[in-house]
Amino acid sequence: MVDIQKYSLLFKDFLSSNQMKKEPYSLYEPADYILALGGKRLRPIFALIGCGLYNNDVEMALKAAMAVEIFHNFTLLHDDIIDASDLRRGMPTVHKKYDVNTAILSGDVMMIKAYQFILDYDDPVLVKKLMVVFNKMAIDVCEGQQLDVDFESLQDVAISDYIHMITLKTSVLISAAIQMGAIIGGTSPSDQHHLHKFAINFGVAFQLQDDFLDTFGDSAEIGKIIGGDIIRNKKTYLYIKSLELASESQKERLSELYSSKSHPDNESKINEVKSIFREVNVPEYSRQVIEAYRDLSISHLHACQISDMNKKELSDFIDSLIIRKS
Repeated sequence: MVDIQKYSLLFKDFLSSNQMKKEPYSLYEPADYILALGGKRLRPIFALIGCGLYNNDVEMALKAAMAVEIFHNFTLLHDDIIDASDLRRGMPTVHKKYDVNTAILSGDVMMIKAYQFILDYDDPVLVKKLMVVFNKMAIDVCEGQQLDVDFESLQDVAISDYIHMITLKTSVLISAAIQMGAIIGGTSPSDQHHLHKFAINFGVAFQLQDDFLDTFGDSAEIGKIIGGDIIRNKKTYLYIKSLELASESQKERLSELYSSKSHPDNESKINEVKSIFREVNVPEYSRQVIEAYRDLSISHLHACQISDMNKKELSDFIDSLIIRKS
């Protein structure tokens, strides 16, 4: 049984009992701060799911779950600096609450702490397997973040390039989480492969939906300012597909709006870009692509040697994450 509520409570208790409270507090307090901000705890839950699919003792995967959650929040902490974001989950980002230097150093120590939780497993063979998955993920995430930064200054970005970038930046961490949990639970190489593909495609759908909500969502619902991607000239699927569908005048205007790092009136920029997006019907195209990646994800889930009940419960869980309020 995929008991999301149970897994969530298990991890919440484990996180609470493993706070970094130690000196110097100026280094560790910001790490505890961002970890306490909450969120869906999606990645650690996926680690526990991966284990629970093959072993009833899901607590075996708590250290791996902690590793992926700390690493994920480390990346968010540094991403917020790169993106100059003021809010994270509706609260001030670490570099705004403290300062940039503190945020950088706290992020660094979080990355090291993530590795410590993996190394805390007693079985050296298991540690090696987990480290192979974790290290590949960590490199992929850094590569994805750099591509994301590079795309902001490029005029032409293909949809395939964008999908590759969000696969590296978002999907691989979700995939690593469920793979590590499944390895701890005793999965077969075949199921590990299908769980990897399941999570990769789900992660793409999840990020595409996140991009959609960044433009067309509600600030109170998603905990951040709407239109941040537009302000930062991020070449999301919405923008790239709009260029394919737009008239020459619309293309020219979109390119003009995305050509500078600053705009005298961000609100008017956001509204004008959103208007063009709607005119070319790109929100509907976005929904169709999200559904296609969701379906591909489910096809790999069905290939796993797990119970039909687990397949249904896990399918329902990812649907609840993808089909979010807009």
